[in-house]
Amino acid sequence: MRPVNPLTSSRPALAAAVLFATTALALAGCSPQDDDSAAGTPSAGSGGASAATASTASCTGAALPTHTAGKLTVGTDNPAYEPWFSDDKPSNGKGYESAVAYAVAERLGFGPGQVVWQTVPFNSAFSPGAKNFDFDINQVSVSDERKKAVDFSPGYYDVRQAVVARKDSPIANARSLADLKKAALGAQVGTTSLDTITDVVKPDRQPAVFQRNDLAVAALKNGQVDGIVVDLPTAFYITGAQVQDAKVVGQFASAGGPSEQFGLVLDKGSRLTSCVSAAVTRLRTDGTLAALEKQWLSDAVGAPVLK
Repeated sequence: MRPVNPLTSSRPALAAAVLFATTALALAGCSPQDDDSAAGTPSAGSGGASAATASTASCTGAALPTHTAGKLTVGTDNPAYEPWFSDDKPSNGKGYESAVAYAVAERLGFGPGQVVWQTVPFNSAFSPGAKNFDFDINQVSVSDERKKAVDFSPGYYDVRQAVVARKDSPIANARSLADLKKAALGAQVGTTSLDTITDVVKPDRQPAVFQRNDLAVAALKNGQVDGIVVDLPTAFYITGAQVQDAKVVGQFASAGGPSEQFGLVLDKGSRLTSCVSAAVTRLRTDGTLAALEKQWLSDAVGAPVLK
């Protein structure tokens, strides 16, 4: 979930992914919340066009009508936060979204040297109007509202909720839902984060409810709550850029049903949508996305699942 708190990713797939990703593991994050719940299943239906309509022959580098002939232009914001990127360098192939972008590029027939990165502010990525990129990767949640202005690929990341606490908090070492039972937790009003507290954690005390996510972060900083619940990418951002003495305590298991997802953003009606969608679908079905997530997100950030 991204803008209520307007704070706010490439590496080669399997062949190229091995080249880039196997050599280094990076960690940490970004991404706020709000927006509608995103696409349903991670099939082609999640994006703006059916992946099934793209033929292999028409989805190769030479045949694709890219922004710059012979190149694939990928947009993302600056700075580019971990664990989505590493060292604020999208082009180094390190970090989950950098790995995913290069994996998609490889599926489309573009080598690492043919990928060009373009700085695109978060809100500009999905606003109406012509784009200066072929696709943008920047923790943008798929939503029906945003689909009115842009196309989306199927989801490349399923978002989960997480608990963030200061390192001196009584719940800093929590490993289960029971460990959170007596905690003073907070979240932004009207969010799935607040629903997670009331419906999943079910703490003994009423949660603190904040009008904006930045107010929840301020309460965390000031010790007014033991911890706050946000989506996992936002948790990465908070601990990496906002509250230096905070940690991601853990993440919650998916509750089932349609999940919030991040998708690649393309210009509305882009002739690349079907090909990009087909590439993301293949990366999910062949296990590449799961492998990259495990490498760059799950293990690296040390966010155990709280049950």
